Amino acid sequence: MEPDTLVREYLQLGLSFDRLEEGFVDAYTGDPALRRAVDNAPPPDPAALARTARTLRDELASTNLSHERSRFLDVHLRALECSGRKFAGEDIGFVDEVEAYFDVRIAREDEAVYREAHRRMDEVLPGSGPLADRIRAHRAADEIPPERLRECVEAFSSALRDLVRAQYALPEVETVEYEVVGDKPWSGFNYYLGDYRSRVAINSDLKQHMANLPRLIAHEAYPGHHTEHCRKEAGLVGSGQAEQTLFVVNTPQCLMAEGLADLALGAVVGPGWGAWAQEIYADLGLRFDGETAERLSEASAGLLGVRQDAAMMLHDEHRSHDDVAQFLQRWSLTTPERARQQLRFLSSPLWRAYISTYVEGYRLLGTWLDDVPRGSDRAERFRRLLDEPLVPSALRGVDAA
Repeated sequence: MEPDTLVREYLQLGLSFDRLEEGFVDAYTGDPALRRAVDNAPPPDPAALARTARTLRDELASTNLSHERSRFLDVHLRALECSGRKFAGEDIGFVDEVEAYFDVRIAREDEAVYREAHRRMDEVLPGSGPLADRIRAHRAADEIPPERLRECVEAFSSALRDLVRAQYALPEVETVEYEVVGDKPWSGFNYYLGDYRSRVAINSDLKQHMANLPRLIAHEAYPGHHTEHCRKEAGLVGSGQAEQTLFVVNTPQCLMAEGLADLALGAVVGPGWGAWAQEIYADLGLRFDGETAERLSEASAGLLGVRQDAAMMLHDEHRSHDDVAQFLQRWSLTTPERARQQLRFLSSPLWRAYISTYVEGYRLLGTWLDDVPRGSDRAERFRRLLDEPLVPSALRGVDAA
């Protein structure tokens, strides 16, 4: 099969899944005529989509695509095949589903890791009474007044944009617009619109905290999702890699993107981000203890796997929603309301496996970045994440099976 033909059929395949579940296509910036053709076609059969993914995967060897493009398409076709099988009603175990989607194999965390995280958090916030109560009181004091949220968002967006543009070139015309929304299972979401434009939605149903906002803006915009989309559109798409015009959920692309975005604040600000954020809040007339926030963030990093464990409890162990909510409350030290909000995300048919992109993406990409010292070498590795069509197995130094 000719390379251009295979890539076009891959794009058509991915777009077809949006007919089965609206929102499956996160972003598409390619030929609008192809999208119109898919939208105007008869509703697709999910089993047929799975067969098409298998056929295209088999055809990859007959093309003369570069190794990195073939590797990218291979793991994404495997993910789409699994999605087709799931939509067709096939029963696939949760761990196997995650592996097919995201090119990683997951396992439950040792709860001793969570106990150690609690011990370290207790050192950061000493006092009488249960740790959960102290954490909740700290978070309540850290809430951003709703009427101040937009100006805080704009301040951190501007500051991070300046840092990113000084280190990683961006098109002069790139822009991000922010909006506040409600009734969503996530805290923030980037809608990449193409032509170097993004719309970032921030969920008003969840209280936004001063300690988290810099990370959220870095994640969704600079140097996270928006920056990655812009640089890949300018570089990969500009060089003819049309497969990069499509971004669909439940693929290795997502794990790479979420891992990159969760590491974004550290990539451009690094250690000392708490003091950096404290100065910005001070300019806005808001008091923020940056040192405590940074220490608490480091201590709580051991709780990264809690939500993934909760997903395995829910879908592989078939535990009740009440059991899973209690597990989330116990180890995440969160409120019952926040636990139920997290459970809503984990229960979504479209998003149920997606939690692994944050957990395993952060672990895999963080380990890969840490293999080189902080400085120019690390910055170059982060640039590769922004610019290259890397997949999880490539960072592990193996090809996916």
